[in-house]
Amino acid sequence: MSKPIDADVWLRGTAEAQLAQLHGIPPDPASWTGADVRLLLTEMLLALERVRNPGGERPPVTLRGFSWIVSPAAQGVLVHLELPLGTASAGPFAIDEPRLTALIAGALAPAGDAAPTIH
Repeated sequence: MSKPIDADVWLRGTAEAQLAQLHGIPPDPASWTGADVRLLLTEMLLALERVRNPGGERPPVTLRGFSWIVSPAAQGVLVHLELPLGTASAGPFAIDEPRLTALIAGALAPAGDAAPTIH
C-alpha cells in the first residue's frame, strides 16, 4: 500500500488552509500513467469535498470545471487545482514539469480529442 500524499486545501471564505491526505497514489511519480494522474486529480477534488463536508458521502467526480497548473518546487513540482469552491495543492513530486503537464492534459482530454486544450 502506498503512503498517503499530503495536500493543502483551502475553501473560499475561510482564513486558513487545512491539511488533507490523498490515498492510493503510486509512490513513484516518474512512472505515473494517465490513470495514476486521474487518480491524483480525483483524490485532490475529493479532499476539497471532505474539507467542505466532513463525514458526507463520496460524490461522483468529473474531471471538468476546474483550472490547474503544475509549478516548480524545491524538490520537484506541485499540482494546484482551483475551483469556485476553493483550491487544493499537492506535492512536491519528483517528475519533470513538462511530463506531468502532458499527463494531466491527457487525463483531462475528452475521449478522441487529438489536441487537448490546456488552460
